[in-house]
Amino acid sequence: MTTGIIKKVVSDRGFGFITAEDGKEYFFHRDGIVAPLDFSRLAGGERVSFEIEESPKGPRAAKVSAA
Repeated sequence: MTTGIIKKVVSDRGFGFITAEDGKEYFFHRDGIVAPLDFSRLAGGERVSFEIEESPKGPRAAKVSAA
């Protein structure tokens, strides 16, 4: 698992971005959030862990959970 910080959340569109510890930025979608982390309460700055998966648009964060 990779760890990082939620950089930005676009709540009305259901996605956001995570900056990983290595400085790379990853897109995530609300469907990739794992309970008990609640997408509707994310504001940015939260420390998370996640897996990186390939998508048609490039790598993205999946299985995002509180670190």
